[in-house]
Formats: sequence, structure tokens, C-alpha cells
Amino acid sequence: MANFLTCIRLLLVVPVGWAFAFPEFITAQLLLVLIITAIVTDYFDGKVARATKTDTAGGQLFDHSTDFLFVTSGLSGAAVAGLISPILPLLITIAFSQYILDSYFLFHQKQLRMSFLGRWNGIFYFAPLILISVYRLRLLADFQENMESIIDIVNYLLIISTIASIIDRALAPLRK
Repeated sequence: MANFLTCIRLLLVVPVGWAFAFPEFITAQLLLVLIITAIVTDYFDGKVARATKTDTAGGQLFDHSTDFLFVTSGLSGAAVAGLISPILPLLITIAFSQYILDSYFLFHQKQLRMSFLGRWNGIFYFAPLILISVYRLRLLADFQENMESIIDIVNYLLIISTIASIIDRALAPLRK
């Protein structure tokens, strides 16, 4: 059941990325529903796996890889649309690659080796997707300019925190 929830999110990767790049692809309401669906499935897949005692290192890798593909696809689409800096999805790709490589090859673990900052970044990478989806709803015309500023601030904060995470993970072997 947990992997089924993760599969739902995986199936949303391409349509959500495309919808961010090309707003006319789907309605703003449907885009927000897809983002919420991804967040809900991400929240519950781990809970279900632990509750049913089916949590495995492979399941964790599948979940985190799917999260990576989902947020990177959505953020890449947003970058194509000019809503965020293309640096953010690039940095996420570097950070995720580093996460995989140092977990399995540098530290020779049989499962992913999470970091505090990396975990919180992974959660907050969904924030620009939510903000952009809400922005596209155009509910409050007076608030649109503020939303653009908020999206910019979140984008740059995530760039900074991702760089910090990459540096922290690179320095981790020295603290051993």
C-alpha cells in the first residue's frame, strides 16, 4: 500500500512539471489538487509502511527518489515559465545526487543517510509549488504582486539552504 501511494506521486511527475511550464495545460485548480495529492501521498506513504511493518531501505529510496523527481520536475517547469530561478532545480539535483552517493558509497550504508538540513529542505521544496499554484488561482488581485515577492523570497531562501546542505554533507566525512 505504501508503494502504491508513492506510485501515485510518481505518475504526477510529468503532468505537474508540464503544467508549471505551460499554464494552459491544466487549470490552476487542478494543478493545486495535484500538488495537494502529492503532499498527502508523501505524508502517508511512510506512515503506512511503518504501520504495516513494510518499511524497507528500498522503499525509502523509492519514496525519496519520487519526491526528488516530483519537486524537481515541478520546479523545472516553473523555471521554464520564468517563475523561479533555474538554479534551484539544478542545486536540488546536485544535493540529491550527493545524498545518494555519500549514503551508499562514501558511508557504505544499506539505506539513505539523512541530514537535518537535507530533510527540511526536502519538505520545503514543495513550498514554491504550493505558492505558485495558489498564485495561478488569482483569487485576490491585490495580493498578486505580494505573491510574486513571496515566491521570489522562498526561491532564494531554498537556494541558500540547499547550498548550505551541500556544503554540510561535503564536510560530514571530515567530522567523522
